[in-house]
Amino acid sequence: MRTYEAITKRRSIREFQDKEIPRDDLMKLVDAGRLAATARNDQPWEFVVVTEKDKKTRIARIAGINGVFIAHAGAVLAVFCLDSKYYIEDGSAATENILLMATDLDIGSCWVAGDKKPYCEEIKVLLKAPAEYKLVSLIALGYVKDSPKPISKRQLKEVLHWQSF
Repeated sequence: MRTYEAITKRRSIREFQDKEIPRDDLMKLVDAGRLAATARNDQPWEFVVVTEKDKKTRIARIAGINGVFIAHAGAVLAVFCLDSKYYIEDGSAATENILLMATDLDIGSCWVAGDKKPYCEEIKVLLKAPAEYKLVSLIALGYVKDSPKPISKRQLKEVLHWQSF
């Protein structure tokens, strides 16, 4: 799949088939994250892949309304970054790479917010992340249950400005 095609096809998926994601594909997703752009080449990220049903269910319960569907995902990938000057930018770049790679692999995904959510510390404890790391995102992953409906996006002419706003 070409990059632009992956960008246009990517959707937030919250309903998944009951089907395991191959370990090689999970490793490709993490590899895509690790290859993201990073300020000063800091590479502050660490990735935790969770496939155990009980742990996914606990994460879903902790995340509440934001991530209740995680319990039914094939996997959830937590993106942690060392608390550094550009951790949110670096972790977000890694997260987006993972979302696009998932689309390329025909794996549905949904970025569940992290960092400033009240559940972050509890997720860190559950996943045994060191204190100096911040949870940037949780990414629910799985094979799409139903084809996603098209979503409305603002037109290019509405958002593009030349030379000034």
